Amino acid sequence: MEIRYTDDLGNLKEEQLDGFFIGWPAHPDRETHLKILQQSYKVWIAMDGDKCVGFINALSDGVFYSYIPLLEVLPGYQGKGIGGKLLQCMVESLKNMYAIDIVCDEDIVPFYKDKGFSLCAGMVKRNYENQGAENKSLF
Repeated sequence: MEIRYTDDLGNLKEEQLDGFFIGWPAHPDRETHLKILQQSYKVWIAMDGDKCVGFINALSDGVFYSYIPLLEVLPGYQGKGIGGKLLQCMVESLKNMYAIDIVCDEDIVPFYKDKGFSLCAGMVKRNYENQGAENKSLF
């Protein structure tokens, strides 16, 4: 297995985005997933041949602040350092930003702490009825 990391989405196709969002009660379909990646400020993907096995994206004002909403690795590829490498690539891409924020589930906190992120208090609002991104009129 030779994983290639790239921030070039030029050849990425919907059919290469199977198997993500495990455990989500509703999630974006492949078409919407691709749009999310394409419309992000910055994206890194991990490729095993023609198969996308992981991705990370960031939203940003391009000057001061960035937010990483998604980091996912396919279940069969987890535990191999792919998520850590994707995060490393993204942090390097955002190194000129003042803030790089992540909101994650509590069980993932140790992963990010190990990578130099600090725990802080925060607030979020989630519209769970939109979790599957069915409101495609936004795209």
